[in-house]
Amino acid sequence: MLVQNKFESMCGIVAYIGSREAYPVVLKGLKRLEYRGYDSAGIAIINKGLKAYKKQGKVANLEDELVGKEMHSHICIGHTRWATHGEPSDRNAHPHLSGDSKLAIVHNGIIENYAQLKHELKNQGHIFKSDTDTEVLVHFIEEIRNSNFCSVEEALRIALKRVVGAYVILLIDQDNPDTIIAARKGSPLVIGIGKGEHFLASDASPIIEYTKEVVYVNDYELVILRADELILKNSSNEIQTPYIQKLDMELATIEKGGFDHFMLKEVFEQPQTIFDSLRGRLDASKGTLNMGGLSEYAGVLKDAKRIIIVACGTSWHAGLVAEYMIEELCRIPVEVEYASEFRYRNPVVGPGDVIIAVSQSGETADTLVAIESAKEKGAIILGICNVVGSSIARLSHAGAYTHAGPEIGVASTKAFTAQLAVLCLVGLMVAKEKGTITAQRFQHLLDELDAIPDKVTSILALNEHIKIIARKYKDARDFLFLGRGYNFPIALEGALKLKEISYIHAEGYPAAEMKHGPIALVDENLPVVFVATKDTYYEKVVSNIQEIKARKGKIIAVVTEGDQVIPGMADDVIFIPEADELVAPIISVIPLQLLSYHIGVLKGCDVDKPRNLAKSVTVE
Repeated sequence: MLVQNKFESMCGIVAYIGSREAYPVVLKGLKRLEYRGYDSAGIAIINKGLKAYKKQGKVANLEDELVGKEMHSHICIGHTRWATHGEPSDRNAHPHLSGDSKLAIVHNGIIENYAQLKHELKNQGHIFKSDTDTEVLVHFIEEIRNSNFCSVEEALRIALKRVVGAYVILLIDQDNPDTIIAARKGSPLVIGIGKGEHFLASDASPIIEYTKEVVYVNDYELVILRADELILKNSSNEIQTPYIQKLDMELATIEKGGFDHFMLKEVFEQPQTIFDSLRGRLDASKGTLNMGGLSEYAGVLKDAKRIIIVACGTSWHAGLVAEYMIEELCRIPVEVEYASEFRYRNPVVGPGDVIIAVSQSGETADTLVAIESAKEKGAIILGICNVVGSSIARLSHAGAYTHAGPEIGVASTKAFTAQLAVLCLVGLMVAKEKGTITAQRFQHLLDELDAIPDKVTSILALNEHIKIIARKYKDARDFLFLGRGYNFPIALEGALKLKEISYIHAEGYPAAEMKHGPIALVDENLPVVFVATKDTYYEKVVSNIQEIKARKGKIIAVVTEGDQVIPGMADDVIFIPEADELVAPIISVIPLQLLSYHIGVLKGCDVDKPRNLAKSVTVE
């Protein structure tokens, strides 16, 4: 069971050992990890002794600090920190050194019992220079090494038996300048394998430039890494055979490619990423659907007494859309749970239940703990995630990758629409297996999904029009997003994107619930975004728009092409192609992504790296 921690973290780790100059490799890697969210950065090298450099703020601040310094070394570890213990500052940044300055450590995660360890170490004469749990850990390893006259590897192994928490740890030792030691529990770590060199990182983005051969380290494994040697050991100190995988990502996917921001690039990639999520699975011309490894569990899904979708943030909104899809198509009860709540409330779960875990990163700590607990109780676990080799992918009985490619922008866009596409395929697969869908309806929905990439392309052509709307409303203090049926979760997602990107207060509601409270907010200064495509609820939504209009609210409407009713009522209109209401969320969210993006840019916000946010939350 993963440890239940109490802080958020999405720090980044990069390291290199080999024949190259190590510092430039690590520095570039840290820049590749900036999307994860951080407040300080640092590196350690061994060059005529162990040297550590760290700086609050951006990686560029660290780079400026090191101009003119002698950085020659073939071994380097680097870190971007997201503050947990101790405020963001130079002294709290990683790496941290042992008392004798012979060991340097970088660490992702939380050491929960650090206070007890720190008290003991202070009584033994240790002096600390930071407020962090990480410095306590490296002093603890040093104390064990000195007291037991053992190697650093053995000292780390002993220390981790005492440590409570989640971690990825990298250690270098001045007295062993050809070795990096690493350990993992509950936080991701990937090793890139080159010719006479090795790379380590929190994800593959810093590695892909150099090699496509990687090893994903499992929980409770310890790594001893040299330029030409990789030793992997389990918790019993037994040597394991590394499982080498091939990365399927390309360097171009983590570059901006001429766009001003990664977020805009990723919004514009969606015709391709949605196509990729469907490719090899859907053949509308032949009327076939093949979900690969998930197909083995079609019968389990068909017979499920209920399906529970666990997710966080944007992925939770994808789960809400899937609830509507699966219940309509398959007639199976579906519950959508915040993983952070599900893990704590002692839910009734057991054999016959199917848990679908949805996560962009595949490393979301709350989701991981939730599915581990459900798995122990006999539930079947299916994963929907974007990152190959991620923890959720490995923990699940089966699953499906979304194939959206690396998503660098912190606010999810292309990963969300890929999740919707894959979840729709899952619903169709189960409906066909269960016989709850007619052949005609099945074929119609295959055709509708097949047409989605082209429809997204046509919406992206409205980018300049949406930018004009954004300019009109960029100074609003509040927004309300409303939708019904399948468009209700899209209203939630639109509000979340605006909050994330522009820091404007925004709320999403079912349009009918507007009368039960939020209508009190409506005046001539409140923009209200209606997702009002032609569907079962259309006439009801028209009535809701009239209610807002009567109270002088400013109406921005996302409507179906050809609509002649709502444009006469709205202040601003965005037309999108007609689509079956079951797949419409995949396209109706696109203009909301663009609206949020342009408002954020116009307000001068860092849309790729919004304040206080991290790409994924790897501990609670």
